[in-house]
Amino acid sequence: MAAPAKIDVMISGAGPVGLTLAAELARYGLAVRVVDKAAQRTDKSKALVVWSRTVEHLDRLGCGDAFVAAGLQVPGISIFGGGKRIGHFDFTGVKSPHPYALIVPQCDTERLLEEHLATRGVTVERGAEFLRFRETADGVESVFRRADGAEETVASRWLVGCDGAHSPVRHQLALEFKGDTLQSDWILGDIHLEGVQCPGQVELYWHADGVLALFPIKGSRYRMIADLPGGSHAADPTLDEVQAVLVRRGPATLRASSPIWLASFRINERKVSDYRVGRVFLAGDAAHIHSPAGGQGMNTGMQDACNLAWKLALVARGAGAEGPLLASYSPERSGVGDQILAVTSTATAAATLRGATAQFIRNHAAALIMGIPWVREKAATIATELAVSYPHSPLNARHPGGPTPAAGERAPVRAGEAPVSSGPDPRFVAFGAEGAGFAAAAGRFPRLLDPVLRPPFSPGGLWLVRPDGYVLLAAKEGAWDEMEAALAAIDAPKSRSPSL
Repeated sequence: MAAPAKIDVMISGAGPVGLTLAAELARYGLAVRVVDKAAQRTDKSKALVVWSRTVEHLDRLGCGDAFVAAGLQVPGISIFGGGKRIGHFDFTGVKSPHPYALIVPQCDTERLLEEHLATRGVTVERGAEFLRFRETADGVESVFRRADGAEETVASRWLVGCDGAHSPVRHQLALEFKGDTLQSDWILGDIHLEGVQCPGQVELYWHADGVLALFPIKGSRYRMIADLPGGSHAADPTLDEVQAVLVRRGPATLRASSPIWLASFRINERKVSDYRVGRVFLAGDAAHIHSPAGGQGMNTGMQDACNLAWKLALVARGAGAEGPLLASYSPERSGVGDQILAVTSTATAAATLRGATAQFIRNHAAALIMGIPWVREKAATIATELAVSYPHSPLNARHPGGPTPAAGERAPVRAGEAPVSSGPDPRFVAFGAEGAGFAAAAGRFPRLLDPVLRPPFSPGGLWLVRPDGYVLLAAKEGAWDEMEAALAAIDAPKSRSPSL
């Protein structure tokens, strides 16, 4: 019997990260398979927040509208301490078509992504346990056990482990998952709640006992999260225990009822140093896990997928050079992972600070700092992940003294303008004034450069934007030679086969 045809990408794990990666790759026409050990997708709310930058990526993917329709748009976060509100972060002013935190329970996120993936002709293979892999001269052979107990070997050009904190792919790579487990215990409750102070917003209470966070989900349904002294709560909480924490740390008006999900957990902060080993990549929790403070985890993983997908697609199509493109994934996303770990760790430490004197100083300092408009604006930009950037990316075309946004920064998303590279081709898009040089560049790099020149972000500048919406080159108007040089550095060798 003939060996099965080699696919482009094998994906282990069908959570939000694996589904996002599969959908992006399928949009670009790559052959993918997605396996997951679980017999069905999660029915728990788990990760709740889809931040502005992630929704922008979902717009590019083609399912942003479905997420917005399914979610709750939360305009801000209020922080309380010492019995009064000491700070407020307003998302409505961030420069995005989606100036809000979009609340979508993870069970719905997975459903929406799986439904979208099905429109691309890809079905998640559930009840299929990933067992092992072997790198070959030109790809990877992966073995998984199907739901019927039979083992199957799949040949692919690349393997991506999106299989969570206990990733079998990462374990076989023998990569150290460096970090710590925080010693405090945490409880969460997906409950119905009455008596909140700021309906429809996130409420954060800094109390002498610890922190209490309330996230609206839909109607009276809320998520509560609170920390408890280390080792004090290994079992899942009862509704009475949740209620006791609510009224002690929050307003006395809070009343919890009709619990949907009650759980306890501990926070791990861990990360691998390299997201790639040969033809095998890691994304999402397989590569990095951190505090749930700020709701950054799932979003960071989904953005890992968006970063990797266009690079794999260009290489698979023979349009992009494998060396520079695939080598850029780990330094770009590992750098973001380091930043997210630092931010969430600091936020967790501040919220769980112990000692009356330290808490008094924290509350007064926070009130002063959060009273400064530019601080609030910066914090909102960081929280919504619009501040994610790749200033040190090896792909960046260096142009000292160029305009802003600079190379590595997020390109502005302008109202009424189609997202960059939202079609079936992963193309770079130029933003600048009309000139003969653009037509010449488009003719020289037809597989890399979108044939439509868009208006500049500001007069006198020329920008080349990557398929994932980040600036590759920021130069002066008319610097067509620099744009061609930037594309030439990524262009595939002419001798390369255009496809599998």
